[in-house]
Amino acid sequence: MQTKQYPFYLQATTVLFGLILFVYVLSTLADILIPLAFSVFIAILLNRLCNRLQRAKIPKVMSIVISMLIAVIIIAGIFYFLSSQIVSFGDTLPTLKAKFAQITVDLKNFVHDKFGIDTRKQVKFINDAVNNSKSLLGKTLNTVLGTLSIIFLIPIYVFLMLLYKTLILNFIYEVFSEENSLRVGEILTETKAAIQSYIVGLLTEALIVAIMNSAALLLLGVPYAILIGVIGALLNMLPYIGGLIAIALPVLMATVTHDGYSTQLGVIGAYLVIQFIDNNILVPRIVSSKVQINALISIIAVFLGNALWGLSGMFLCIPFIAVLKIVFDRIDDLKPWGKLLGDNIPTRNIGRIWQLRSKRTVKTVE
Repeated sequence: MQTKQYPFYLQATTVLFGLILFVYVLSTLADILIPLAFSVFIAILLNRLCNRLQRAKIPKVMSIVISMLIAVIIIAGIFYFLSSQIVSFGDTLPTLKAKFAQITVDLKNFVHDKFGIDTRKQVKFINDAVNNSKSLLGKTLNTVLGTLSIIFLIPIYVFLMLLYKTLILNFIYEVFSEENSLRVGEILTETKAAIQSYIVGLLTEALIVAIMNSAALLLLGVPYAILIGVIGALLNMLPYIGGLIAIALPVLMATVTHDGYSTQLGVIGAYLVIQFIDNNILVPRIVSSKVQINALISIIAVFLGNALWGLSGMFLCIPFIAVLKIVFDRIDDLKPWGKLLGDNIPTRNIGRIWQLRSKRTVKTVE
C-alpha cells in the first residue's frame, strides 16, 4: 500500500505544534519530571554497583539499599565539609561586611568625583535595582524550597527504579517490534554507558578543579580558599557558563580582604589558566569521552534548560542532549540531527559536492 505524502508546510506545522506541546508539558509538569529525571540518572549511575553486589550473592533489595547508603554517605560527607566551612565563614562575616561597606563608600566617592553623579542618586539607583530583584529572589527561594522537597522523593524513585529495572526494560523492548530489538538494545546500552561516563567524568573533573582552585587561592592568600574553590568547582559543572560565574566570588573576597589589585589580578590569571586546562585537557579526556556534544549546542542547551527548569535544567540538559544524539544516530531519518549535535566537524561541504555532481549530470544529458 502506498503511503500518502503530505505537503512540507503541513509536516512542518505538525512538527512545530508537537514541539510546542512537548515543551508545554515539560514546563507544566516540572515539579514531577525534575525529580524523576534526576532519579533516572542516579539509578543508572548506581546500577553498576548494584549489579556487582548481586553477583556477590547479595539479595537484590539489600544490594539496592547498600548502593544507596554508599551514595548518601558520600553526599553527606561533602555537605558536612561545606557546612563546616560555611560556619567558619559566618564567624568573620561582620568584619567582611564592614570592609565591604568601606569599599562601597570609596566607590561612591570615586563615581561622584569622576562622573559627577550624586551619592543620593547612586543609592536610589541601587535601591531600585534591589527592589526589582525581589521577584528573582522569590523565585530562587521557591526553587531552593522545591529542591529541598524533592530530595525526599529522589531516594524513593531511585530505589523503585532499581527494583523494577527488569520490568521497565521489558516494557521498552515490547513497545517496539521484535525486528528492532537489536537496535533498541544498542540504544539502551549506549545510553547507559554515556550517562555513567558523563556523571563519573563530571564528578572527577569537579574534584580536580576544586583541588586546583583551592591550591591557587591558598597560594594567593585568599581567605576561605577551600570553600571558595569547592564552590567554584560546583559552579564549573555548568558547561561554559559556570566557570565564568565562579571567578566573581574569589575576586570579590580578594577585594574585600586585600588592598590594591594584585591579588585580584592573580585570581583572574589563575582561574583563566585553570579554565584553559579544564576545557582543553580535562573535559575532552574525562567528560567528553562518551558525550561528544559541540560547544554551540551545549551553550544553547544550557540556556534552554535554565529557561525551562531553572538550575536543575542547566545540569540535566547535557546528558539529555547526549541521549538524543544516541537515538538520532541509530535512526536513518534522524542521522543529520545527530551529526548537528556532535563535535565532529566535516572537512567537506556536501552541498557544494552535490551541486558539482548536478552540473556534471546536466552536461552529460545535453
